Amino acid sequence: MSSIGPEIERLIQLLAKLPGLGPRSARRAALALLKKREALLEPLSLAMRDAAAAIKTCEVCGNLDTASPCALCRDPRREGRSLCVVEDVADLWALERAGVFRGRYHVLGGALSALDGITPERLNVASLLARAKGVDEVILAMNATVEGQTTAHYLLDALAESGVKVTRLAHGVPVGGELDYLDEGTLTAAFKARRAL
Repeated sequence: MSSIGPEIERLIQLLAKLPGLGPRSARRAALALLKKREALLEPLSLAMRDAAAAIKTCEVCGNLDTASPCALCRDPRREGRSLCVVEDVADLWALERAGVFRGRYHVLGGALSALDGITPERLNVASLLARAKGVDEVILAMNATVEGQTTAHYLLDALAESGVKVTRLAHGVPVGGELDYLDEGTLTAAFKARRAL
C-alpha cells in the first residue's frame, strides 16, 4: 500500500517523464513543489496551462512561439540567404543563445533512425527541400551522433540536385554530443570552422 495519495503519485510519474529526471529526482521535485505550493506549484501550474494554450509550432521553420510565423521568421534583420538546419527546437535555441548565426532556421523534428522507425517522411525534409531553393547556403547543424551524421549524409544527397552550397558544423562538436548541452564557446568555434561537404 502506497504512503502517498494518487494525485501525488501521478505528479511524480509525470515529472519522471521529463528529460534528466528519474523517479528519485521526480519525487524530490514533487515534494519541493508541494512544500512551496503558493510560491511555486500554483504559478508553475498556471504557466504550464498558459503555455499549452498559447504556444504554436512555426509553420515556416518549426520553432516554438506564441505566433506563427515565429519571431525569428518575422525578424527583417535576419539574413535570408542562409538556412541552418537543426534536429530539434532545443538545438535552435542553443545556437541563438550562442549568437553565432543571424540567418534563418529549419527544424527537422528529429533525426533519421531505423531502430526507432524515423524515416525521412516523418521529418520536415520536404519543406526543407522547398525552402533550400531560395537560399545560397544550407548549413547542416546536426548533432554529432550516429543518427545526426546519418541524417546529414541523407540531406547532403537530397540537396545535391538543388545546386545549393551545403556546409556542416566543424568537428569541434564532440562525437556523441548534442548541441543543447554544449557551451557557447564550443558552438561559436564549431560554427566559424564549418566547411563545404
